[in-house]
Order: sequence, then structure tokens, then C-alpha cells
Amino acid sequence: MTKLLTGAAFAALALAAPSAAFAQRGAAASPILVVDTDRILATCTACVAANTQLQTLVTNGNARAQQLRTPLDQEAQSIETAANALQNMPAGAAKTQQETALRNRYAALQTRQNTANQELQRLEQNIQSTRANVGRQLGEKLTQIASTIMTQRGALTVFSKNATLANADSIDITNEVLAALNQQLPAVSITPLPQQQQTQGR
Repeated sequence: MTKLLTGAAFAALALAAPSAAFAQRGAAASPILVVDTDRILATCTACVAANTQLQTLVTNGNARAQQLRTPLDQEAQSIETAANALQNMPAGAAKTQQETALRNRYAALQTRQNTANQELQRLEQNIQSTRANVGRQLGEKLTQIASTIMTQRGALTVFSKNATLANADSIDITNEVLAALNQQLPAVSITPLPQQQQTQGR
């Protein structure tokens, strides 16, 4: 019997950090800057709000999975009980009639399970696409801000701080990037990726 997708399909969702290197431009006397993307994505105004809303989507998805699973589990148990009882019936028209009815119930249950699985798959895909869209918006703005600061400082490259073993505070632009991000992108759209981008990502 096909298993119904459970709430486990809706794992905790986290915002994905952008690539280690944001950009490389021009010549520079001080070539490298670093930014703590983990800190930014955990504390920026848009990030905190987005994580809260994404978690709500996950919670709602889990609730819907439970709502779908409970009656299906009950029906599966009922069918199993009826099948066990049917084995003890003597052969005859009555048993044949009940066997036919039980097969029909089982077929109907499979149809309901398939429908539920499809709905949960759509919910999961929607959450994944929404998470990706949030990450895209934040990543694009972070790249833009980091590139601007890089140009202003005459640097060549901006790395994510977690990709470095050690660095001087003088090349850490986390506070500048965070302040600019909060000002320029106070909120993001909590919606799935545009259809064209979803198609391209497959």
C-alpha cells in the first residue's frame, strides 16, 4: 500500500548563504574584504521576518499532512481488520461479496492516498521554491551591497567570513553590509520563485 508522505517531508527550512566570493573587480591596494554572511542572514530585519514566515509555512504543512494522514491510517487499519475477519469466513456467496467490497475499499484508499501524496508534494515544492526565492532576493542584494563597498574601498574581492581561517578586523565589512541591507531591503517577498526561474532550475 502506498505510504502517505508524513510531516517529516517538511523539514526545518533555513536561509541559504550566498557563494563564498561575491565579486571581483578592478585593481586595489587593499585587495580582500570579508563579510560574516551567517551573522547577516541570522539577524538582518528581512531575514528574521522571512524565517518566521517560512516556519509558519512549515508548521501549516505539517498540520495538513497530519490532517490527511489520520483518516487514511484509520481506513487502512479498518481494511486490515476486515481482511483478517474475512479469512475465517466459510466459502460462499457472502464471502465473495465481502471480498469484492473489500477490494473496492482498498482501491478507493489507494486513490485517496495518491491524491494526498500529490497535494503534499505540491506543498513541499511550494515551500522549497519560496525558500529559494527568499535566498535569491537576499543574495542579490548582498552581492550588490558588497560590490559597492568593495569598489568604494578599492578592494578586489569580498569573501564570506566563514570561508577564511582568520582575518583582521580592518577588512571585515559585516556591520556596513548589515546596516545597508536593513536600509535597502527591509523585507522580502515570501512567495515561490517566478515560474520561468522554477523551470530553468529543473
